[in-house]
Amino acid sequence: MGLFDKKYCDVCGNKIGLLGNRKLEDGNLCKDCAKKLSPWFNERRHSTLAEIKDQLAYREANLEKVKEFNTTLTYGRRILLHLDEDKRQFLVAKTSDLLAENPDVLDYSQVTGCDLDIDESRTEIKREGPDGKEISYVPPRYTYEYDFYMVIRVNTPWFNEMRFKLNDSSVETNTQMAQGAFMNRGISAPGNNPDYQEYERMGQEIKAALMDLRQQVREEKAAADAPKVAVTCPYCGATTVPDASGCCEYCGGAIGAC
Repeated sequence: MGLFDKKYCDVCGNKIGLLGNRKLEDGNLCKDCAKKLSPWFNERRHSTLAEIKDQLAYREANLEKVKEFNTTLTYGRRILLHLDEDKRQFLVAKTSDLLAENPDVLDYSQVTGCDLDIDESRTEIKREGPDGKEISYVPPRYTYEYDFYMVIRVNTPWFNEMRFKLNDSSVETNTQMAQGAFMNRGISAPGNNPDYQEYERMGQEIKAALMDLRQQVREEKAAADAPKVAVTCPYCGATTVPDASGCCEYCGGAIGAC
């Protein structure tokens, strides 16, 4: 088969344009079908056609979950973490049109970890010397830029990490470094910058919320899996193993809280 031979999508069957092919391990995928894959998925080139079809079926089913998703709490500004506290589900959305975006809906129990990554870059500030050339200050001065990323690690068949940026634009601070400490000479250390503080607080709130929810789900599962102990019902006197609601299996009396 020649380089410029016509190719067809192995999923939808449509002809693929000159620059529209998305290679798979054993086939071809058009850009329209590729757009339907999860935005967190990055193993397309190493996936088989069967695996891609399975994921597209999952994404179709996910859209139904999005339709039923009821946001009760949100975190973030640029990209939002949505929680459905009743269904114990969450999603990360980049737009306000959830149905058009079809963000992956995950259960709290699928969270395996969460971190806030703060990326720092710096550019040296220089001044003009007597000969017109730029020279360094003594001690050196720098402009620092910070970007704040949430990293949510999850257990799914399609991806294991959701990494997204909290800030719209880099947070910039001008600082002077001397003897390993920030010197306050009319300019703030990064931790004193209001934007830096806001995004750091936002990231820590998201981390705390997800980790607390994960722990709550794990504790409830552990309690449900614990061996049931027989007790004497104070109402009917029977020896009974309380049901899931903590009630006597014979008379329905509230041994626990039913």
